[in-house]
Amino acid sequence: MKVSCFTFLNEAVKRGYPFRESIRSALPVCDEFVVVVGPAEDGTVEALRELNEPKISIYRSMWNPNFRNWYVYGQQANIALFNCTGDWAFYIQGDEILHEKDYDVLRVSMQKHLDNPEVEALAFDYVHFYGNHNTQAWSPRWYRQEVRIVRNNLRVIFPNDAQYPILLLNNKRSRYLKAAMCGASMYHYGWVQSEFLTSGGCHPAPNCDQTDPTTLIPFTGTHPRAMHDLLKLEITELFAADPSYKLTLREYKHRIALYIERLTGRTIGKKHFTLAE
Repeated sequence: MKVSCFTFLNEAVKRGYPFRESIRSALPVCDEFVVVVGPAEDGTVEALRELNEPKISIYRSMWNPNFRNWYVYGQQANIALFNCTGDWAFYIQGDEILHEKDYDVLRVSMQKHLDNPEVEALAFDYVHFYGNHNTQAWSPRWYRQEVRIVRNNLRVIFPNDAQYPILLLNNKRSRYLKAAMCGASMYHYGWVQSEFLTSGGCHPAPNCDQTDPTTLIPFTGTHPRAMHDLLKLEITELFAADPSYKLTLREYKHRIALYIERLTGRTIGKKHFTLAE
């Protein structure tokens, strides 16, 4: 079994993405790591070379500035995917980290489903950090599960913002992939504010506290080892949302859905895959 990891980056150093940690966290489960780097000259390529990792292959690309609605992200993810040569292609974004406790689980899952064509992909449970590393965002706004590993002999592409892949059935039809849950979690640090990271955060947004406080819960697990030197682990409090913030209509709908979830024990939210039987 050969496993390819892949990602795309642009201005990763400038924007403070933990891409080095992301790549290091996934290297133990892959045989090659394809990285597509956009046109920005901010030291990202040099940082990748400094990792001195023979598994990493770097490809430069151009970004069309005329694309709207983040479609360029899907374009760049496809470029990276098309350069993968493994049986499985494992997509990890530059602000996502794999926990070392899941290495064996992930390998077993990929091997288990390798010869089962009914399983076209593997999906992860997601942990979204928000504001600081001690706070987890949990509501229908935040996807709880997502496909990150695809079988690499299918007509798979990433549409729109590269959030999820789809399967092309022919030139006019497509569908979500049939996926099995791999049993591992993906840790998403993209909404940790810059002051909580020693090298800058991915979204240093001054309005991070403008959110529904009922969607923020304490994180009680452990962080991936790859992030230990980056996070200020002495912070133990829950991130404080602005108590005077007025919810949007969408947030009201999410709050109602969250209430229903707590009453029924059923998760509400859109999935970009179907569970394989």
